[in-house]
Amino acid sequence: MGVFAASGVYAITDEHLLSDARLIPAVEQALAGGVRIIQYRRKTGDFRDRVAQAAALKTLCHSLQASLIINDDIDLCQAVGADGVHLGQSDTTLPEARYRLGPTAVIGVSCHDQPALVTAAEQQGASYVALGRFFPSLTKPDAPAADIGNLRRIRQQTRLPIVAIGGITADNGKELISAGADMLAVINYLFAAQDIQTRARELTKLF
Repeated sequence: MGVFAASGVYAITDEHLLSDARLIPAVEQALAGGVRIIQYRRKTGDFRDRVAQAAALKTLCHSLQASLIINDDIDLCQAVGADGVHLGQSDTTLPEARYRLGPTAVIGVSCHDQPALVTAAEQQGASYVALGRFFPSLTKPDAPAADIGNLRRIRQQTRLPIVAIGGITADNGKELISAGADMLAVINYLFAAQDIQTRARELTKLF
């Protein structure tokens, strides 16, 4: 298994930004820039193709002591032996994911910016919570806006690591870290860049 650092840049792949041919080279650049957490997020395509991609990503991540988290798909996580899954509020329940993946798996949960959802996730044994979107997002433009004041409040109520997500850049990320985020999730700002490695390095420097 990779070592889940629970801090730093949390890079999320996007099938619309990265073609099959570009996925591995793009993640290699992100890792070279200091990223140590990769979430594989792909909603479409044949399961066999997703297994092949995720298995290649796992090999790459683990060669550099980075973690591979799978978005939403417990079957895929089990098939490739990834480090864990990230669950939305409408996905598999956390207790079911924990039962299937075991006590050491990393299981993160999206909690928008709602303290009650964070409390529930913590009670059910989540490894971390994700809060957002804090800034306008190209990936999920319709996602409900989150308040930085709520991030500060949630930081005081939970011991869990917090991932902040939504329109994060090297310019606005420091504000979220100051408010209590342990990790900054980035998609577009990183993987739509001309030079992914340089951008990864800029984000990593925030920590």
